[in-house]
Amino acid sequence: MRRLLVVLLALSPPGALAGPPFITDDPEPVDYQHWEFYLASQHTETADGWSGTAPQVELNYGVITNVQLHLIAPLAYNVPAQGSGHYGYGDTEVGVKFRFVQQTPGFPEAATFPLLEIPTGNAGDGLGNGHVQAFLPLWLQKDFGSWTLYGGGGYGINPGTGNRNWGFAGAVLQDQVRPNLLIGGEIYHRTSPLVG
Repeated sequence: MRRLLVVLLALSPPGALAGPPFITDDPEPVDYQHWEFYLASQHTETADGWSGTAPQVELNYGVITNVQLHLIAPLAYNVPAQGSGHYGYGDTEVGVKFRFVQQTPGFPEAATFPLLEIPTGNAGDGLGNGHVQAFLPLWLQKDFGSWTLYGGGGYGINPGTGNRNWGFAGAVLQDQVRPNLLIGGEIYHRTSPLVG
């Protein structure tokens, strides 16, 4: 399966040092009583057709110090190789990021960010999975001057016929070149969430 991130517009305040547009996440939650807002789209093509989100809205809120609430509300599409396409509301993602270790000069910060995919999309039309899914990650981050290295991995629980549980590992290295310019690179691997 090929996955291409088509559009990601980050409308967050300057100084957000990690997270989108990368797939790998960071352990840094949104500051207390602050918001993040992202508007994105994802597209996947296989021999069976193409599907994705256009658009999806992501909201993050710092509910208390070191704890962030998370929501993704997507409009999804599914166009099979045979048959008619569908467009509508997809599966809703909710989660809580909890940083339990603060960064020190000799030690990285650490957080967990469990996520649930709630089956709000019509699975019969290919707009959702039809089952509650979970992702249980651990994220680490260390800053070195203007450079930041973060990454980690997790385990995805994906019930249902034809599905299987999956793993993820990734790392990002980025440099805050100027106050409004960040350059980075990412390497990651995700095992298949589908049988075959």
